[in-house]
Amino acid sequence: MSAEPVALTPVGRVVGGRAEAVEDGWGDVRAVIRLDDAFREESPVLGLEHFSHLEVVFVFDRIDPGAVRTGPIPPRGQPDGAPVGVFAHRGPYRPNRLGVSRCRLLRVDGLDLHVTGLDALSGSPVLDIKPYMAEFAPAEDVTQPAWSTRLMSRYY
Repeated sequence: MSAEPVALTPVGRVVGGRAEAVEDGWGDVRAVIRLDDAFREESPVLGLEHFSHLEVVFVFDRIDPGAVRTGPIPPRGQPDGAPVGVFAHRGPYRPNRLGVSRCRLLRVDGLDLHVTGLDALSGSPVLDIKPYMAEFAPAEDVTQPAWSTRLMSRYY
């Protein structure tokens, strides 16, 4: 079964932060999400300054589409670990090369959103930005395998 293709246009790009992929230590990385000038007259960020965090959808644009892996692989940094499928981890080698990140919004300056903790590389296309609202967090306890807790302990 094949779905119809979806065409998306970036709303902006990441400026600054890291230029090359590094696996861990994203918590203190500062960057700017620079929205496209086409939005200047539309005030798309009006009210955004009242939120502390954002959810950002971006493209892993430096991943060659031919390198995408959909079959099970061991978790990052755990070559002897039990393989998990592409939808059971958050790595960049995904069918649509989409990343989703939560980051702290430091300030809004025109169409520039100054953030910290965004794990997207400088130049990455940004497809969407949403304010993070506590009500969208799961109401019940979150569970996850021990390997993911170990892996993420150094990420932010």
